[in-house]
Amino acid sequence: MALVPLIEYEAADKAVRAVYDDIRATRKTDYINNFWKALAHDPPLLARTWANVKATMGPGVLDPLVKELVYIAVSVTNNCEYCIHSHTAAARAKGMTPAMFDELIAVVALANATNRLANGYRIDVDERFASPLAP
Repeated sequence: MALVPLIEYEAADKAVRAVYDDIRATRKTDYINNFWKALAHDPPLLARTWANVKATMGPGVLDPLVKELVYIAVSVTNNCEYCIHSHTAAARAKGMTPAMFDELIAVVALANATNRLANGYRIDVDERFASPLAP
């Protein structure tokens, strides 16, 4: 059960309705999910969060499915049940197959395990890996 009230469209003020309308238009749906309804109790937070999600998850150099897969991976690591479910649904809508999901979860599990080993042993970063974005 949410710790804040879920604000339905009919009960929302003008600022919240504007964000809801933009979510609906951007996503080409009439559905507003509970995440947004919960954030709507604080209209500036709702608007700020939606603007960030819209900008980050919108068109870019990464494929939309890749963005959803990354979101699922981080959500699994952060143990966010809501985000795991909502972004798994979004990834399925963008073409994720059950085999892709299984492989993603295996990679997440492996990364978490090896990250803990590297952190636990405080392994020095190899010189060749020190500047991964440099040509």
